Amino acid sequence: MQATTVMATRRTGAYALIDSLKRHGVKHIFGYPGGAILPIYDELYRCEANGEIKHFLVRHEQGASHAADAYARATGKVGVCFGTSGPGATNLVTGIATAQMDSIPMVVITGQVTRAAIGTDAFQETDIYGITLPVVKHSYVVRRAQDMARIVAEAFHIASTGRPGPVLIDVPKDVGIEECDYVPVEPGTIKLPGYRPTIKGNPRQINQAIALMQNAERPLLYVGGGAIASGAHAELKELAELFQIPLTTTFMAKGAFDEKHPLSVGMLGMHGTAYANFAVSECDLLIAVGARFDDRVTGKLDEFASRAQVIHIDIDPAEVGKNRTPDVPIVGDVRQVLIDLLARCHQMGLSGQLTKTTLWLERINRWRTDYPLVIPRPEGHLSPQEVIYAVGQQAPNAFYTTDVGQHQMWGAQFLENGPRQWISSGGLGTMGFGVPAAMGVKVALSDEQVICIAGDASIQMNIQELGTIAQYGINVKVVIINNGWQGMVRQWQETFYGERYSASNMEMGMPDFVKLADAYGIKGMKIDSRDQLEGAIAEMLAHEGPVILDAHVTRNENCYPMVAPGKSNAQMIGLPTVNKEPSLDLLYCTSCGAKNVTSNKFCPECGAKL
Repeated sequence: MQATTVMATRRTGAYALIDSLKRHGVKHIFGYPGGAILPIYDELYRCEANGEIKHFLVRHEQGASHAADAYARATGKVGVCFGTSGPGATNLVTGIATAQMDSIPMVVITGQVTRAAIGTDAFQETDIYGITLPVVKHSYVVRRAQDMARIVAEAFHIASTGRPGPVLIDVPKDVGIEECDYVPVEPGTIKLPGYRPTIKGNPRQINQAIALMQNAERPLLYVGGGAIASGAHAELKELAELFQIPLTTTFMAKGAFDEKHPLSVGMLGMHGTAYANFAVSECDLLIAVGARFDDRVTGKLDEFASRAQVIHIDIDPAEVGKNRTPDVPIVGDVRQVLIDLLARCHQMGLSGQLTKTTLWLERINRWRTDYPLVIPRPEGHLSPQEVIYAVGQQAPNAFYTTDVGQHQMWGAQFLENGPRQWISSGGLGTMGFGVPAAMGVKVALSDEQVICIAGDASIQMNIQELGTIAQYGINVKVVIINNGWQGMVRQWQETFYGERYSASNMEMGMPDFVKLADAYGIKGMKIDSRDQLEGAIAEMLAHEGPVILDAHVTRNENCYPMVAPGKSNAQMIGLPTVNKEPSLDLLYCTSCGAKNVTSNKFCPECGAKL
């Protein structure tokens, strides 16, 4: 059969870029034009006129990067954003770092001064290639127009394979207008020597992992964001049910496992559930799946799952053993490793429910009963928890984005999400993420309900994106949990800094969010009492268009439980109890951290009631 020859045609570098983006399935771009990137925008103009790609004009480049990031989180596809040279490019950096920390596939296109001007401190010149080196998976400066198609194909391949991440393509202005013999490079045809992510796990190590799971009496699945990235939801459920293993997720893995499932113990870590933190402190086998042993999860690292053997499954070999040396390391794509592991289990005849963990599950359920997450309902006021919980009850299938702070943690505690429906900045903790992220999700999934849970401080970081929402009629709902503070900063100042509230009060200078919404042509609402709550949420959700709901809540509510820095996960403060006589089978005193106090009602070290 004769091979098909693709004929080269004379095209500009800008044409090669836009055509290559189309070939890689790009339908939406978030960006902001400027001098150095104008040749690319000129070509984009023609493309938009033909209805092939839609561009969304953000009000700040940081908004473009967060929108592209969230687009990728919600769909699993590569998000794309544009910015010009100099300040346009540097404004993207926070969003690039956000995507890198959370392993999100994104391609970032920046304009650059002409090739001859590079290095001369030309107008709006910055070395964005150098600036972003620590926060990208890979980066390029396009030196010749004829390289454009190959570079775009490589960028999409690198961004979306292995451990996902952002890739930067910096395009000098004259490369955009330079003509070349353009030959398209189709998706999936790129081969990169030296870049071969390991997909399948080692069979011997998989057998070792199964043996440990068979023998464990107190196993725990510890699931991270890699499970979301690989789409391993069905396999996780099958594995958990096969061995009857309780499962806890990190903040980034919310939605990887049904939180209503009896084996779910919710989120672990600094603001995780008490029963998840107790379980990880007392398990005898920890199965880490696509997780990186982050400090907000582990607390005091040398006491994290200190009684447990560890299986660690991750596609990035750099993560395996980085913070905790595993007994069984398995490098590979999470979903593929679990597929192979389950197939081996079936070959061994391990079908049906295994019951070795019965006593362990009973113990966890006692903790669940004795130390539940609590929703305060103060007389005459709204609590932030009840607002977030009420939104979740009326919109159980929505895609949720958040800003960063107390409201983010309460959202993680009280919202139950499906896969890819929890979209929040985890690793970098980027305030201002929520509103542009909601835009990106809604653009990607126009038929889905999209709600942003924001803080009164965080929302002001990128509040200008209300202009983008208004211009394009992007139907997102924004719920502001308004307590007049940088809430998490205030909580830390109260707890660890002697109630010295330095530069954390946001009351002075706070805008009237309802009037501000009206100024943008968006529906604005305000509530401050319980009798308004249900009706206001229903009205917000029913409105055909974007809405800002400003919910004024109790000012000094803290987010508990909380693991203090440098403490073990079992040493939580603000631990709520429902029963006066909770189950006394903990190995740690939650006040002072003394070990082996299971047979006493009072800690023998500090005297605290257990």
